[in-house]
Amino acid sequence: MQPENGRKTVVVSIYIQYNKPKGGVTMAYPIDRKERIVLGGVKQAIHIWGTKQENPVVLFLHGGPGVPNRHGMAKHHMDLLDDFTIVAWDQRGTGGSYFGCDPETLTLEQLISDCAELISYLCRTLNKKKIFLLGASWGTELGTFVCQKHPEQIAGYIGYGQVVNGIENENVSYAFALEAAKKAGNTEDIAELEKVGPPVDGQYKPVFEGLMTQRRIMKKYGGHSTKSSGYFKGTVLPILTSSELDLRSKIGTAKGYKVCLSRMWPTIVHYDFVKDCGPFQMPYYIFQGRLDQNTPASLVQAFYDVIEAPDKDLVWFEHSAHGPMGEEPEKFKRLMREKILKIAKENNL
Repeated sequence: MQPENGRKTVVVSIYIQYNKPKGGVTMAYPIDRKERIVLGGVKQAIHIWGTKQENPVVLFLHGGPGVPNRHGMAKHHMDLLDDFTIVAWDQRGTGGSYFGCDPETLTLEQLISDCAELISYLCRTLNKKKIFLLGASWGTELGTFVCQKHPEQIAGYIGYGQVVNGIENENVSYAFALEAAKKAGNTEDIAELEKVGPPVDGQYKPVFEGLMTQRRIMKKYGGHSTKSSGYFKGTVLPILTSSELDLRSKIGTAKGYKVCLSRMWPTIVHYDFVKDCGPFQMPYYIFQGRLDQNTPASLVQAFYDVIEAPDKDLVWFEHSAHGPMGEEPEKFKRLMREKILKIAKENNL
């Protein structure tokens, strides 16, 4: 690929085999590009998968900040390639985008700019007028800001684990964890929670370690997933054993999470989309787990009620918490196909 604006883009293209989840049929897909592209002056890792050039493009925005999920996309969601070209991006400061990133650049404004630049790059190189955003957790916050500030090349948005109000998010999530620990009679969990909180202005003490304590205990009582597997088995082991991630990406993920979250949390926790969001220029859909206490489900309806968009929908996943894409995958992907393919067909995308 030729350098753009004097900046060098490194592209690795591979033609591989994959097993379709249904039927066990092995087939090849021709779009499989691991790239390191310069966004905002920093080389950042993306992976593009697809079967047909004409399929609509979906950019996945991971959570955290600092929790990339290329490995999860590669392992669990390749069945989406029948209908979409999927792009997974390690945001600056983590995963394959950790090395070479100055922590001082980890700001909300910079990540919004990076995302907008990436969208333009994808539209240009994949020959698309517009693409779709799929945000998870923190990725819903980033995606919402990008939809508001850079709507021109965005065809539609789907978010799950939707962030609404950062400060109230932590108040509700902390109260859930503490109440669950008291109900279980777990004095150790109660003592740990009381040591780091309750949160003040959306922050624990200390910021990163306190948040990790609260999240660990909240997950223990089912607020994060209905498929409980423990932190090591559910989070660490998939990263360590993933063939999608090279050693640098694994190290970058291990180091980047604390750096990204510590730098960005004091800023991003202060937004309230019920008050701060204006009209959207594209369809805006929320797929929300009813049992979510990580980004509490109880806050979502108030945000949905004030959304102004050409089309909107709030779909509840009654048997999911923070990750309905993995907890109720058949329903999630069916609705994802319905929403996106309808827009793509109507707008020749």
